[in-house]
Amino acid sequence: MFKNRRLHPAWLVAAVAFVALVGAAGFRATPSVLLHPLHEEFGWPLATISAAVSVNLLLYGLTAPFAAALMDRFGIRRVVSVALLLVAAGSGLTVFMSASWQLLLCWGVLVGLGTGSMALAFVATITGRWFVRRRGLVTGVLTAGGAAGQLVFLPLIAILVRDHGWRTAALVVAGAALAVVPLVVWFLREHPADLGLPAYGAAEVVAAPTATGGAATRALGALATAARTRPFWLLAGGFAICGATTNGLVGTHFVPAAHDHGMAQTTAAGLLALVGLFDIVGTIASGWLTDRVDSRLLLGMYYALRGASLLVLPSLFSGIAEPSMLVFIVFYGLDWVATVPPTVALCREYFGGAGAVVFGWVFAAHQLGAAVAATGAGLVRDRLGDYAMAWYVAGALSIGAAGLSLLLRRRPGRPVPEAVLAAATAPKAWSFRG
Repeated sequence: MFKNRRLHPAWLVAAVAFVALVGAAGFRATPSVLLHPLHEEFGWPLATISAAVSVNLLLYGLTAPFAAALMDRFGIRRVVSVALLLVAAGSGLTVFMSASWQLLLCWGVLVGLGTGSMALAFVATITGRWFVRRRGLVTGVLTAGGAAGQLVFLPLIAILVRDHGWRTAALVVAGAALAVVPLVVWFLREHPADLGLPAYGAAEVVAAPTATGGAATRALGALATAARTRPFWLLAGGFAICGATTNGLVGTHFVPAAHDHGMAQTTAAGLLALVGLFDIVGTIASGWLTDRVDSRLLLGMYYALRGASLLVLPSLFSGIAEPSMLVFIVFYGLDWVATVPPTVALCREYFGGAGAVVFGWVFAAHQLGAAVAATGAGLVRDRLGDYAMAWYVAGALSIGAAGLSLLLRRRPGRPVPEAVLAAATAPKAWSFRG
């Protein structure tokens, strides 16, 4: 039956997941271009608005491991559909807000929970269930969809804000999230065994495991046991810095920082959109390399190059997009989330079948770093009058993340202990390699 199929259903599942990730990315692009309009209309300090972004980023990360466990228990379709509805509600309700606490509720809580349920743990779940071959490549493509979608939305949102106001932009994003729900309900399949097929690249049909215990118990059990291992903390530390230097700093504050130097918001948003376009190339290439090169070396290289680029960024800002800034944009785009495929691969290597849930916690560290950076950079701007110090600190931290990644190199005869996450992967225990 499988041999006669011209296209494995795994590719359709991956395509629907890609669209869902892009649909959810729209609102994550919005705060960058709404900081100044909200500040001008309501008089709220940038630090207050940035705090709402921080709540969003934090919940975006903390929701991920629980969402991965919920997908195991209740199914991918249900979790993703509810997540898209939360994103739409959070975005649409912002048009009625009049106080900063309402911004925290809509931007922070509702959208944070919704987008967190479709975070990179969702990517790890899809690739872990449906792919054996091309797993790294598909991880790269799906990751690029979510990250690039966030940035590619920026020019549209910036134009809508300029021509029609920020409320119109928020409603368009809500509509985009709602439009994806029917695709998820109709086409997103749960497991290849449900169709009587092996995963793509596998030789045998593997029955879908029966989830036992509550999702919260499984997610917290994964954290408790993974936290006893050195690789978990090295991966989480590096990924926290990754979040601080992407979503938290550049994703949130690049547009207002460029605006401080006289650049039009639409121009700055267009530059971030270019980051998104080159991110597609960089992340897919990273997925391809992850299937072939030691993931530890890839992470070390990515973080070191990112740190060097951030250290020179403050000298590149001006009222127009100079060639030197365009070089930075291309380079940073290639590196934006290239770290994800090797990080997912290492979680799977160290933590076996519980890799998706453990990666959810590693991703939570990513968003914790992003939340700290989003608020911290806003405070730096309010206190010092510019963002220069924020860029320098981020560059130094990225170089430190390169060192953490290289410490993951395995020593002969010192494998990660076996069955450390048996409690998180019931009913059968999984073993670790490496």
